Amino acid sequence: MLIKLQNKIKELRKERKLKQSALASRVGVHQSEISAIETGERMPSIRLAGKIAKALKKSIEEVFSELI
Repeated sequence: MLIKLQNKIKELRKERKLKQSALASRVGVHQSEISAIETGERMPSIRLAGKIAKALKKSIEEVFSELI
């Protein structure tokens, strides 16, 4: 079974009043990487997902959820 992940990065980022570039800077990637992850074009590594969740002050589970 193929598992897809849905992420709430954009929603959570906006709640914290962060631009993509600010979040990217906090986690050590380029803004285009955050954009690609938000749109589902790319999947973050586990390590990057953890950094994103930490920067958004959320758990990985709160940021990413499985789609069936």
